[in-house]
Amino acid sequence: MTQQPGSWPGQPQPPAVMLPRPGEAWTPERVEPVPGTQFGLVQLRVAPITSGQAIGSLIAGIASILVATLVLCFGVAGSAQGWGGIVAGAFALLGGLAGGGAIAVGLIAQRQIKRSGQAGRVRFTGRGVAIAGISCGGAGVGIAALTLLLVWVLQSS
Repeated sequence: MTQQPGSWPGQPQPPAVMLPRPGEAWTPERVEPVPGTQFGLVQLRVAPITSGQAIGSLIAGIASILVATLVLCFGVAGSAQGWGGIVAGAFALLGGLAGGGAIAVGLIAQRQIKRSGQAGRVRFTGRGVAIAGISCGGAGVGIAALTLLLVWVLQSS
């Protein structure tokens, strides 16, 4: 164990500080000296982060479209036996909930992205991803509703 100048044996040494490598996302934005000391406070520039809510909105929107296709598949397959409308209705409800959730979370993500980036706060990106999640959620709800209507018409005729 090496001794620092001005320290005595057995004195605890401060832990080594890991500095960021050149080219990493953490770069110094400004350094403010602390009066009366030889130290300073470094404020780091943080790279923008893709909004997790926007990504979740897109995933839920895609899931609602996939569930909406199950509404059509089960509805058409079971319309002759009489169970198609019930199963299609259950999947339409699931698709509607997933699509509604995608729309709601996408709108929240857009608000989060719009309000981010102020001084001292993390900047979020992903506005296009949030819009895609809202669009997919709306498409999933629409497809589920239209295919459920189609299944009910097929089953009643």
